[in-house]
Amino acid sequence: MTQQASLLASRVGAGRADRGRRWRSVDPAHTGQVVAEVMLAEPATFVAACRAARAAQPGWAATPAPVRGRVVKHLGRLVEENREALARLVTREIGKPLAEARGEVQEVVDTCDFFAGEGRRLYGQTVPSEMPDKQLFTFRQPVGVAAVITAGNFPVAVPSWYLVPALLCGNAVVWKPAECAPATAEALAQLCWHAGLPDGVLNLVQAEGPATFEGLEAALDAGLVDKVGFTGSTEVGRRIGELCGRHLQVPCLELGGKNPLVVMPDADLDLAVEGALFSGFGTAGQRCTSLGTVIAHRAVHDEFLARFADAVERAVIGDPFREVLYGPMIDRRFLDRFLGWLELVRPHHRVQGSTGTGRITTDNPRQGFVGDPDDGLYCHPMVVSGVTADDELYRRETFGPIVGVAACDSLEEALALANGHGYGLSAAIYTRDPATAFRFRAGVSAGMVSVNNSTSGAEAHLPFGGNGRSGNGSRQSGIWVLDQFTRWQALNWDYAGRLQKAQMDVAEPTPDLGFRL
Repeated sequence: MTQQASLLASRVGAGRADRGRRWRSVDPAHTGQVVAEVMLAEPATFVAACRAARAAQPGWAATPAPVRGRVVKHLGRLVEENREALARLVTREIGKPLAEARGEVQEVVDTCDFFAGEGRRLYGQTVPSEMPDKQLFTFRQPVGVAAVITAGNFPVAVPSWYLVPALLCGNAVVWKPAECAPATAEALAQLCWHAGLPDGVLNLVQAEGPATFEGLEAALDAGLVDKVGFTGSTEVGRRIGELCGRHLQVPCLELGGKNPLVVMPDADLDLAVEGALFSGFGTAGQRCTSLGTVIAHRAVHDEFLARFADAVERAVIGDPFREVLYGPMIDRRFLDRFLGWLELVRPHHRVQGSTGTGRITTDNPRQGFVGDPDDGLYCHPMVVSGVTADDELYRRETFGPIVGVAACDSLEEALALANGHGYGLSAAIYTRDPATAFRFRAGVSAGMVSVNNSTSGAEAHLPFGGNGRSGNGSRQSGIWVLDQFTRWQALNWDYAGRLQKAQMDVAEPTPDLGFRL
């Protein structure tokens, strides 16, 4: 892998970053294997990248949008041609099962396919004027320079949600990926550059969080950044929102979730169990859309719980290059944080789902595990029943393979539990009754709702994002993300040859309002 210092020298036009800290990316399934080594940048390097983006952006904005769309199209074809290599790199670097990694790469292709056409559809409107001999128009303008900070659980799909539309709209981008996936980030950046992007339009900065925040603050103070996109924790999102607010900017924040899955009395329980299994334990529960709490109606609670716990116990876990439900935690800090959350389990809870709890090792084995447990960062799956609204386990996002199960007596109680923690990213309900489904949709606070499907599973042409503690209402994907990376400009063109004053020189028709039949 090319080290980040030389990457910055060639793509940012900044000084070398060799004063930063050396970082080794380790395969979480084989912790003795180093996937990549980079030099993490200092704040000044981030600022320099923003300055390079500022210099390159006007030229890129002047490039016709359909031509920018062709670059996006080329990127999609390059990702297709490199899909297996990219998917295998994702699996090696963050431990995502290969089948899921392939799906993530396909999402990049889908995103490119959708937005390639948007290069010919960045529509404005022609609006009738209230005056004669006058025309009104609206135009989408690029915001300028976008600073994008992404998480490591989806190291290519989520970045593409930002990078592709931002670049299509004529912006220049400074991208700071997660430290735990530097090789994957460079691979995606290289594909972008080889798709035909001019120098300086996309700048990759490998850095830790504190250095990034300091660099972002300095870049905003210097007027070098016009839009910030961030995917990560609610706590960091609040800090970024406060920082952007000082500059009268509204960031695009995609934050955490405590996503509910409601099981009603008329649910297909086999389907609900399948959906809960994937929602809760896919990617080892390390998705922002991962299932947090199953809310099962008392009429089916015990039967659902028995089936769900049995399915989790039988699930194959281990080597992500084999057919498994999930592999290792993304890296050691995610493992350590998850082990700390085990303290949220209280005496009134019942734990099921595995032959142990905590880290899977030879001394703490998991029945049905495949691979070498001592060689990776694997955790037992946990189904914790008896969860109530008073529990910290109900209120806190737990990024890992743990799912709570609560009981309810009505749809109204289910909605209260689905909304009570303050997150509002994703939610699901299993029911055969359309009225129940629509009432749930209307009452739940989540930005994304599934009926008889999992809490996870974005598509490239639907809006993605949450409310409350899950985000600030901004949306990614589909046409809705264009509002994040463009600003509306209004134009009025008066060719009457005289000054016409709006609201003052308007012709007034003369009605006969007293007329009656």
